[in-house]
Amino acid sequence: MRNLNTSVLGSVALLILFLLLWQWGPGLLGMPEFVMPQLSRVAQESLVMWQSSGLLQHTLITAFEIIVGFGLGALLGVAIGVSLGLSPSAEAMLSPYILALQIAPKVAFAPLFVMWLGYTIYPKILIAILIVFFPVMINVLSAIRTVDPDMINLVRTMNASRWQIFRLVEFPSAMAALFSGLRIASTLAVIGVTVGELVGGNQGLGFLLVDAEGQGNTAGVFVAIVMLTLIGVLAYGAVVWAEKRVLHYLPKAMLSTQ
Repeated sequence: MRNLNTSVLGSVALLILFLLLWQWGPGLLGMPEFVMPQLSRVAQESLVMWQSSGLLQHTLITAFEIIVGFGLGALLGVAIGVSLGLSPSAEAMLSPYILALQIAPKVAFAPLFVMWLGYTIYPKILIAILIVFFPVMINVLSAIRTVDPDMINLVRTMNASRWQIFRLVEFPSAMAALFSGLRIASTLAVIGVTVGELVGGNQGLGFLLVDAEGQGNTAGVFVAIVMLTLIGVLAYGAVVWAEKRVLHYLPKAMLSTQ
């Protein structure tokens, strides 16, 4: 408990130091406002954007796109990861195509999705799904493949069906790896949606960022970046919270069979 309190105090101290440097550093270094605005200037611009530019509405749109893209990408990653983990022949057949999809730069897909689906939320969600899918899939696939065979054989001696083996042994053993993938995916979802909004958006924080950049409003750019960062932190925190709630109820033996 004492170590935890020390870590929290250390993190708060670093945050305060960072904010102080942001407020006073640009002035001490002689940086003009269009290069690095002070923290107070960014705070003032956030109030202006809240009142006149619909900052709240754009933030909610981006958050919705991130949540939907993250959820659908995670579900797709789990489904395909489990399927390939249980079927080596299917993995051998599909893995080259999945790898090719992962290697292809997602930014290149953004204009294509906009051409297909227009300036709507769907291109942003699709990009988030593509980015989220791979880390979740590969973590689940690896975990399913490395389940302790002795655990599986033990359940088989009890005349368990294939579904029971998966439900009682394989999937619980993959939960820790799944949440590791979800942690990574929660931050990547923010990147995916932002890329989509930067390339072809007329709403969302990415759109506000491009709009502020076009006006030479550096403070407005920082407002959009800060809001995107806060959404990413909240998404990551939600995954960590869910991980603690779920893994707390799993037997330790299940978590150690990866």
